[in-house]
Amino acid sequence: MERKSICTNVIMAGFGGQGLMFIGKLLAYCAMKRGLNVTWIPSYGPEMRGGTANCTVVISDQPIGSPVITSPDALIIMNNPSLEAFEPRIKTDGLLFINNNLVTCQIKRKDLQVISVPANDAAVEAGEKKAANMVILGTYVARTGILTKEDVAAGFKEFFGAKTEYLASNMQALEKGMSYA
Repeated sequence: MERKSICTNVIMAGFGGQGLMFIGKLLAYCAMKRGLNVTWIPSYGPEMRGGTANCTVVISDQPIGSPVITSPDALIIMNNPSLEAFEPRIKTDGLLFINNNLVTCQIKRKDLQVISVPANDAAVEAGEKKAANMVILGTYVARTGILTKEDVAAGFKEFFGAKTEYLASNMQALEKGMSYA
């Protein structure tokens, strides 16, 4: 029996300072640790915090020909300007993850699978108000099945090393996000 190959890509977009670059890097790192091929391409607006920022992650069990994605399989959207910029690009029947605490614009397309997550509220409930990024990552991971919670926890521990005080609240945020999938 031939096994199905893995190839997925996601664009994560929002304001600078929301931790999208971090979760993109974390996703890529964890997939790499599982033996998958990955690319992570960041893109920053001119401002450091408050400006727009996005990154593209491609994960595959085959060699990746190009990190450039014109029609992503999924979008993680954390603010209105990012929804307006990227909604037209997502492929038909693609997964659109939105932080409904900050995304208030109407979604125009009807050919998408929309997963609406109160990421900011869930992060506060998890004990770390800055962990909305981990909430939405948890939803993405659970919905796509690309990684497990254990994969992300192991990668997070490696990223933060000795700063383990962040681990418990961020893992709670990840689990909360998984429940929205």
